[in-house]
This record gives sequence, structure tokens and C-alpha cells, in this order.
Amino acid sequence: MLLETAFSLPAKHSQFTYSVDDRSSSLSSAIQHPVILVVEDNIGNFKLIARMLESLGAQCEWKTSGYEVVEFAETLPHIDLILMDIRLPYEDGYSAMRKIRQNARYNGIPIIAVTANTGVEQMNQAKLAGFDGFIGKPLDIDRFPEQINRILSGQSVWEHN
Repeated sequence: MLLETAFSLPAKHSQFTYSVDDRSSSLSSAIQHPVILVVEDNIGNFKLIARMLESLGAQCEWKTSGYEVVEFAETLPHIDLILMDIRLPYEDGYSAMRKIRQNARYNGIPIIAVTANTGVEQMNQAKLAGFDGFIGKPLDIDRFPEQINRILSGQSVWEHN
């Protein structure tokens, strides 16, 4: 297994690249080896997400806040999916999602709210704000890879805990 990382933690520009060469599991969607931008301020949550996506052959890019997320995304050759926490330092997930939506380059890329603020009200708020899906925390390690497969196959996922 090849593990490749690039890690830096300046306050507003934190990023992390995580890719795995072990493709023991694969995506059932048309997208093989997707690039997934994870906007999550908690390193433990990111590591959990990255480990679960590892089995799908995904390359995970990490941004720790909504601040300058568009500028960071522009440094990536392409993105297949964005997983966005709602409660983020400097700029919350709603504001970051709106900025991403303003850039035509990211039209058609699903942006999924992944948040501990779960419940029907929060899920409806995310839907009204323009998110393409909702996955509540804590993440279910048995369901999460299947949820990502569905999203990358073009299906909607709106699930709270």
C-alpha cells in the first residue's frame, strides 16, 4: 500500500493530501479513483473519512475551513465531490458552499453537508441553502462507503441520524 501525504497547517490555509494505491474495493459508479475535497476542521474526523474513502480508491484533499476554499480548489486539476462540514472556523460551510456555487468551474460537482448538527430541521436547512445532499455525524462506517457510491453515481443522499 502506497500512502502519499502532503501536510501543512498554517492557520487559515490548512490542507492535506491523502491518496492510497491499494484498490481492494472499488466504486460501483462510473467514476474510478475520484478526487474528493473534504472540508472538515477536525483532524480525527478527516482521518476517519479518509480511511473509509481509501477502500473506494479515492484521493482525498483536505481543507480545514471554508476560508479560501475556492482558491484551494482551483489548485486541484479536478474534483468529483465535495464533502462540507457546516461548523467551520473562519467561514462556515454555508458561506463556503455559496462561494463554490458562484464559480462555473464547479457546476455539476455535488456538495454534500456532512455535519454533527443533525435532524430534519438541519437537513431541510441544508437543502434550502443549496447543498446536494446531507450525511449526519457520527458517520456510520458500514453505510458511508455506500452513501459515497450512491452520490458519485448521481443519486441523492439525504440522511440524518
